[in-house]
Amino acid sequence: MQKYENYGISENTGRRGEATNQEKAIEINNLTKMYGNHVGVKDLSLTVHKGEIMGFLGPNGAGKTTTIRCCLALIAKTAGEITIFGLDSHRDAVAIRKKTGYLPGDFGLIPSVKVRSYLKYLLSLNGCSSTKKMLSLAERLQLDLDRKTNELSKGNKLKVGIVQSLMTDEDLIIMDEPSGLDPLMQQEFYRILRQEKKHGKTVFMSSHNLAEVESVCDRVAIIRKGQLVVVEDIQVLQEKTGKVLEVEFRDPFNINEFKFDGVSSIRQDNGRLILTIHENLDNVIKAVSNHQILNMNLKTYSLEQLFLKYYAEEEVDERGDA
Repeated sequence: MQKYENYGISENTGRRGEATNQEKAIEINNLTKMYGNHVGVKDLSLTVHKGEIMGFLGPNGAGKTTTIRCCLALIAKTAGEITIFGLDSHRDAVAIRKKTGYLPGDFGLIPSVKVRSYLKYLLSLNGCSSTKKMLSLAERLQLDLDRKTNELSKGNKLKVGIVQSLMTDEDLIIMDEPSGLDPLMQQEFYRILRQEKKHGKTVFMSSHNLAEVESVCDRVAIIRKGQLVVVEDIQVLQEKTGKVLEVEFRDPFNINEFKFDGVSSIRQDNGRLILTIHENLDNVIKAVSNHQILNMNLKTYSLEQLFLKYYAEEEVDERGDA
């Protein structure tokens, strides 16, 4: 089995895997959180750099929310150290929260109040008098501020959560599973996050929505059963995982023609040739060109394929060890 530890947990990489001396927004060292005998998170170490959008990826129950809540001192950690902007996550929790916008996964609303009043109330708690950013975000997300909170759909409740996490213009934005918008609003949400990054903000966002992470994040950390298994630039991950070439020929072919070093998988599916290629793409294309081509598609291995492949391999490995 191909272990993904082979890709390396590379903390000090920026876009395209280049070394970086960026300042640290969040630094987690050997975090462990136990719930009785159950492991929530074990020996997790992760750095989120200032000015980046970091995706924290894993299925439900993997430890994403536990990690986030420990960062914000909403639950006590069992062991390990967490600093945010150089401040201790538990000892300096109040100061950290003043610099952090937070969207919890279980975000709730005060019932039967207008959204506008609710958001203004939250602004006042933060000591902020300006509603300019709140109004701008609401307009962009098409959030009706005059609706009452108990009248909102699930998607509109999420919009309220997004607005409240961004409207006070904090340096760090932590979002726990911000999924559930319709496709058009989801794209607008991505544009908002990219603009926050341009303004120097740091975003740490957990998700099990693979397309979401791939669309907006600079780097991704994959967590499995409470343990970190991959930290990497998304583009580098895709490059390491390879490209997928699908070809449909007009004439017969033999799969042995395409057995080159760097081609890790060759299969046929309903007459199509499907190759996973890590290197020697030129030789593969030359071999393909010896035939009459009906259709051809070359694409980068998606993060979703990477994620599912990793989990499938791990499950097979565990069953084999049973």
